[in-house]
Formats: sequence, structure tokens, C-alpha cells
Amino acid sequence: MSDPRITSSIFTRGAVDLSTLRGPAPASTRPGTPPQGGPSAGVPGAQTADSNAAIVDVTEATIQADVLERSMAMPVIVFFGAAGFPESDEFAPVLERLAAEGAGAWVLARVDVQENPRIAQMFRVQGIPMVYAVVGGQPIDAFSGVVPEAQLRQWIQAVLKAGGVAVAEPEDPRLDEADDALMSGDLDAAEQAYRKILADAPADAAATAGLAQVGVARRVAGADPAAALAAAESAPDDVAAQLLAADIEVLSGLAEQAYARLVGLVRRTAGEDRETVRQHLVSLFSIAGPDDPAVASARRALASALF
Repeated sequence: MSDPRITSSIFTRGAVDLSTLRGPAPASTRPGTPPQGGPSAGVPGAQTADSNAAIVDVTEATIQADVLERSMAMPVIVFFGAAGFPESDEFAPVLERLAAEGAGAWVLARVDVQENPRIAQMFRVQGIPMVYAVVGGQPIDAFSGVVPEAQLRQWIQAVLKAGGVAVAEPEDPRLDEADDALMSGDLDAAEQAYRKILADAPADAAATAGLAQVGVARRVAGADPAAALAAAESAPDDVAAQLLAADIEVLSGLAEQAYARLVGLVRRTAGEDRETVRQHLVSLFSIAGPDDPAVASARRALASALF
């Protein structure tokens, strides 16, 4: 799935009614009081946790304190699973690791659906694993099934932001590996690495920029920069010569000059040639990113040239 979030929210239709779960929590389960009893046997990796833990095991007796009340202070991500179910066993450790990495920014609340069927019923859980985000005492988002870790991280970041938590964009170690391959000249490895990231996170701007750089590096391989620029100067309407010159200018730190070159070429061409130039220019924009002032200016110029 491309996005783990439910785009047509089930919450707006009243599918989850937590009102019946509200009420005085037993003294042994109020915040600040460690829960009684041993670990839950139904959720992979289950363990008893105190009120400050990043991971808690939830029952009907503790859901008010561990989910509703906690969500007033920080986002709570509720995981519905059960031991012995392959997808649940596979996904639970990933969530647990990310909760530990979160260092208290959010709480993972684990619900064993076999031991707590009433909670699962109230959340309309029809299959496991299923994950809900609760903020301010209300569910705000959910997804079912197993999603790639990269997507899961992005979803958690979105939940934290919705909960008012200031978060830094997480660093993806795969991106470092891809960048290293690009810098070392291993273009095949770099392309493979960037494409793998984009398969999990199609909107990843850094991976998109890296893949565009791979394309530029391939196109200029073996070219003589001075000769290529001279050829473009002598043949202003030669599309291939102008595209190569623009690539060389971008790699030389002259991106604005490259943009102007191709915008001018868009004005002078038509049909397939014009579309080829436009697409090439847009690919160069992705290297700098949409927030670059030069890109914003060049996009306006391109729109003017096209229309």
C-alpha cells in the first residue's frame, strides 16, 4: 500500500465509540501506579511497563489510563495483535523498536485481541495486525496489515505532528548508502538504492534528487565539458547539445544558467522537442528541491514560456 493512512476516515462515521470506556480507573491502573500482574502472553514481546514506559500492555481495566488519559499528553499508538499470528508476530517487534527509539515522544499501547475482545470490538478491529493513532482522547488515523518500515516511520511522524510534538525528520541510513555510492561513482548501486527508497516512500525528496543526479552523471559521462558548452553555443537550437550543456552547468554549480538555457529552448521549440526539454528541465529542478528560490523563479519562467 502506498499510504498506510485511511483516507476516508472511519472515525467521521462514528465507527469507534470510546465513551463506554471512560470512567474512574481502578487505583492500581491510574497514571503513576504500576499495573498489577505479570506480562500479557498474547502479544509478541509483551511486558509489564510503568507509567513512564514507551510500551504498555492494555486491558479493559487499564485502557482509560494507558490510552485515553495518556493521549491527552502525548500521541498513543494502539497495536492490536495476538501471538501465534505470523503478520502480528512480524510487525509487533518493528513497532516496539520504533517506540523505544521515540524515547517517550509517543506511547505504544499493545492490545491482545484474544484476551481483550471487547476493546477490539469497540475499535472495529476485523483483522490483525491493526494500528490506531489516538490523540487528545480520540482516534485520528488507522491502518491494517503490515506496512514497510519506511512508510511506518513517515506515518508515525505525521501522527506526532498531529499531536503537536516537534519532531526532526528521521535520517534514513539507506540514503547515506545511496549517497556514498553516488559519490564513489557506482551509479548502478546508487540508482538501485534510490529506487528502493522510492518504492517504500514515493514522495522522498532526497531520494528523488539523488536519482536525478544519477541521471545527470550518466548523461555527462565521457563528455568534454568545454567542448560540450562550445557546441551548445554554436548550435542554440540543437536540443541534444543544449540538454548536455545544461547538465554540465548543473554539475558545475551553475544551475540558474542551466535553467535559463532550457527555458529559452522551450520558447524556441514545439511538439515532442518542447516536451523533451520541459521534462529534462523538471528533472533538474528535483535536484535542488522545490524550496530553492532559483527553482521557484525558473518554474515561473517555464510556465510563462509554455502558456
